[in-house]
Amino acid sequence: MLIPLIGMAQKNVINVTRVFPKMDKGSEFEKALTAHAKKFHKGDWAWRVYEILSGPDAGGYHITEGPCSWEALDSRGDLGVEHTTDWNKEVAIYLTDRGSSSYFDYNDSLSTVVLTDWANKILINHMYPKPGMIGNVMELAGKLKKVWVEGAESVAVYQANSSGAPQVMTATRLKNGLKELAAGYRKPLAERYNVAYGDGSWAGYLQDYAKCVESRWSEIISYRADLSSK
Repeated sequence: MLIPLIGMAQKNVINVTRVFPKMDKGSEFEKALTAHAKKFHKGDWAWRVYEILSGPDAGGYHITEGPCSWEALDSRGDLGVEHTTDWNKEVAIYLTDRGSSSYFDYNDSLSTVVLTDWANKILINHMYPKPGMIGNVMELAGKLKKVWVEGAESVAVYQANSSGAPQVMTATRLKNGLKELAAGYRKPLAERYNVAYGDGSWAGYLQDYAKCVESRWSEIISYRADLSSK
């Protein structure tokens, strides 16, 4: 009977909020965000703030809160008038109407790095399965794990939970920085996959991927310690 309670208490949930400051208010926004995070977001609710460097959300800010458990989120309660007033009057005044908030469950069995082993530069791949194909996409990620391990890649795998369209997100934590993206730093993924699973196996992976994935996109984010509260 204790097993479900233990599962509920696992700190494997992160909340990702994305905000986009007005073009001429970047410095004011950063100052206000820093003050807000350090005053109201500490401990389990501390913020790691990243600048989005590429992709369709470039210019925005990626705020990660957690990890925590669903149980903790359930008992968190209202953040209070002081918190909400500070956000609305001190931070939100510098933002555009664009933004989002999502919950993601970290998948330990598919990842090659523990949830809290962060990096300053991260390559994120967002994959959106076709209807009924979420399990298949998770299986594809499972096949890649062997290749990631052999290539010494630090990859965290997440699944969106009750946050818009079904999504599988892989976050490759670039421990050695952006140079990990350079040609020649590692052998090509296709080559490594064929070594792991046999000649021609990469072509089969791509066929399965095309059957299961509706769309995908990627981006690079960079940690801003100066804006964060942990």
